[in-house]
Amino acid sequence: MSQLQYSEIREKKIIIYNGDPCEVVESHVARTQQRKPQNQVKLKSLLTGKTIAATFHVSDTADEADISKKDVKFLYHNRGEFWFCDPEDPKNRFKLDENLIGTAGKFLKANENVTALVWDNDGEEITIKLSLPVKMEFKVKEAPPAVRGDTSKSGNKIITLENGATLSTPMFVSEGDTIRVNTETGEYVERA
Repeated sequence: MSQLQYSEIREKKIIIYNGDPCEVVESHVARTQQRKPQNQVKLKSLLTGKTIAATFHVSDTADEADISKKDVKFLYHNRGEFWFCDPEDPKNRFKLDENLIGTAGKFLKANENVTALVWDNDGEEITIKLSLPVKMEFKVKEAPPAVRGDTSKSGNKIITLENGATLSTPMFVSEGDTIRVNTETGEYVERA
């Protein structure tokens, strides 16, 4: 575990705050007149999902969390539970709750490998976050036909992907196409 100075606590870093691993969502070093600078941060607890506002002063330090990456295979989703397994050992199954998965659950495909961030809490490994590739390819399952002159919705239409997720795409996307989606923003990128 390494110590981070107050100014090193930046976006995308994972630190230990009040005993929980927290991801830094926003950080801003404020320098006001006649006062020492302070780092005002927004933290997201990776165990509970709550957002916390915190301030670190010049003399403060934070412990960086011991995080390792591990490949896991997504199996299926049922009643708010997402089931995964070890790619080498399918018998080693485990489940993750919907609040831990967050918006990434919308883009999970069955039997697809994803990267899990694992926190080592004194010898106990806890999965705290899933990270998907930035761009993923999906087959379009349902798409309403494009009607000429129908630009009342800014030239977009709502389609359904192979995993059941819905997405707003341009009018020319049709059923059976393969498209690329940005998993961080949840937006259409291009046809594959």
